[in-house]
Amino acid sequence: ELRARHGLRVFALERSCCYEALLLDEERGRLFAGAQNHLLSLGLDDISQWDRKIYWPAPVEWREECNWAGKDITAECMNFVKILHPYNRTHLYACGTGAFHPVCAFVEAGQHAEVSPPLALPPHPPAATACPPPVLTPLQEPVFKLDPRRTEDGKGKSPYDPQHAAASVLVGEELYSGVATDLMGRDFTIFRSLGRRPSIRTEQHDSRWLNEPKFVAVFWVPESEDPDDDKIYFFFRETAVERQQGLGKTSFARIGQICRNDVGGQRSLVNKWTTFLKARLVCAVPGPNGADTHFDELRDVFLLQTRDKRNPLVYAIFSTSSSVFQGSAVCVYTMADIRRAFLGPFAHKEGPNYQWVSYQGRVPYPRPGMCPSKTFGTFGSTKDFPDEVIQFARHHPLMYNPVLPHGQRPLFLQAAVPYTFTRIVVDRVTAADGHYDDPQPHFSLPADVGTVLKVVSVPKESWHHVEPLLLEELQVFQDASPVTSLQLSSKRQQLYAGSLTALAQLPLHRCGAYGKACAECCLARDPYCAWDGTACTRYVPNTKR
Repeated sequence: ELRARHGLRVFALERSCCYEALLLDEERGRLFAGAQNHLLSLGLDDISQWDRKIYWPAPVEWREECNWAGKDITAECMNFVKILHPYNRTHLYACGTGAFHPVCAFVEAGQHAEVSPPLALPPHPPAATACPPPVLTPLQEPVFKLDPRRTEDGKGKSPYDPQHAAASVLVGEELYSGVATDLMGRDFTIFRSLGRRPSIRTEQHDSRWLNEPKFVAVFWVPESEDPDDDKIYFFFRETAVERQQGLGKTSFARIGQICRNDVGGQRSLVNKWTTFLKARLVCAVPGPNGADTHFDELRDVFLLQTRDKRNPLVYAIFSTSSSVFQGSAVCVYTMADIRRAFLGPFAHKEGPNYQWVSYQGRVPYPRPGMCPSKTFGTFGSTKDFPDEVIQFARHHPLMYNPVLPHGQRPLFLQAAVPYTFTRIVVDRVTAADGHYDDPQPHFSLPADVGTVLKVVSVPKESWHHVEPLLLEELQVFQDASPVTSLQLSSKRQQLYAGSLTALAQLPLHRCGAYGKACAECCLARDPYCAWDGTACTRYVPNTKR
């Protein structure tokens, strides 16, 4: 009944679970998904029809080793696919836990005629080109295959433990990952692999760099027209080193940055990041006398692209770590505020019994965190940086000023509800009445009880003054399984969600739910719907207007 009324479509494999990795491919019209022991290729128009799957289990000997190490052979000693990225026009790059033996592989996912011979999987497929997409004929069909003999080590790319989350981005031929690189899950690192540049990681066992982090998301954002200025941003939460003594463990949300062209130091920080910096990400409701209510448990991040590719908007969802107050919040950040924090003062601590303060001494040149490029100096490589720059970077990775949200408060807040937001996707939707100059941000918020909230930001006078409007809340997974992955197709106006038990497809336009009268349709204020004179129907903006 629910599926018929809301257009909900569900897909689930027998004897599998954990649909954590989702990759949307609009060009091919496919939704690629990673699950326990499987890779999937599903049609975007209807995920319940015409599926292709690859069985990718961990080898028997790996499962036995996993079992001997004390792990559950039926629940943990499997290959849980955690990473799925587009590598080029013909291949994907996938990584899984491999029964606590991380493994990666190239997956052929191009298109060719049935009569043509099968394509051999190259050891390293060629980089992406600017060639136009192939024109499909009736004889052509999607290809989806993996050669299990052509796999590679996944250490530093995928977690060992299926309970650990993976966060990574593939830029060009390089994979940037935030992951635990050991079996016990204690050596967390930000790691670069693949590509032609050397593998680089964060400093080991230094709590000033990373302190029990939980990585959430990774994004590439260009800084200028010069690609040498490009940065990779990591979003995570960790145990705060600057917490007040005596208060126990405190979790802070963080944003970290590194330069893409960082190749490590020459004499110190060899094969380690020399441009790594991090800052606190604040999402709080202002209170009386500075008693703010903080949401410090970062859960997910979405980058909403703007007209300027160097300045996307950062949408992040948080929950509270308090046992007294329960709630979730959405905060929005600008790249200008993020860059301002990284150009601000460094945090400094003289010794174990001192407080963290703003560093007042001389900052060496080039300023730590700057990329070696023609834009900001004459250094051709991080190996050319003076020793004092490298030493300062090693001891001062933390910024003193936090990054505050746009408007100094959450954009959307839910308190005293029996659920927590788990994921977020954001879409720009043009209003049907043409009243607003800029498209309205519309976001979908799945929760840990299998529901999805649909919210639209309605401007009051300008985008600087908006009010969120909760349009609807829909139960997607009947077993109340938490939503663990989420993708949005703006082109098809469809939402794709993954959980422990299934995949679901949900149309963003369910205009029939708003009744059969013009007033009901218009008062719903759903940007995906409009009154066409006879019924409340899907609104398709006229791009020529």
